[in-house]
Amino acid sequence: QVQLVESGGGLAHPGGSLRLSCAAAGFISTNTVRAWFRQAPGKEREFVGGIPWSGGSMSYAESVKGRFTISRDNVQNTVYLQMNNLKSEDTAVYYCAVRPGTRIATMALEYNYWGQGTQVTVSS
Repeated sequence: QVQLVESGGGLAHPGGSLRLSCAAAGFISTNTVRAWFRQAPGKEREFVGGIPWSGGSMSYAESVKGRFTISRDNVQNTVYLQMNNLKSEDTAVYYCAVRPGTRIATMALEYNYWGQGTQVTVSS
């Protein structure tokens, strides 16, 4: 069974940076997409960005383009979310997720595996 564990969340000031990590336990095929979602209290789970593990173009939500960057460590089997120029609107629980194939879906229901989430709070 696949287990995804997010880490790196915490408190940041507006304009600050955080880097989130998503480590996987158990086998995950290279023919998968790994994505980041976030969910603020009372809000729907929102797509942040995704990357095909085998390579290809990444995709980002319009709200984070130019500020957030996804990267991966093929050896460590870990995906990262570098968050720069953080805003209060970025405050949420951030989740990593996995789905089969190479298509970066933006709907949470299309992902098969989920981590437990890591809290990101942006406040002055």
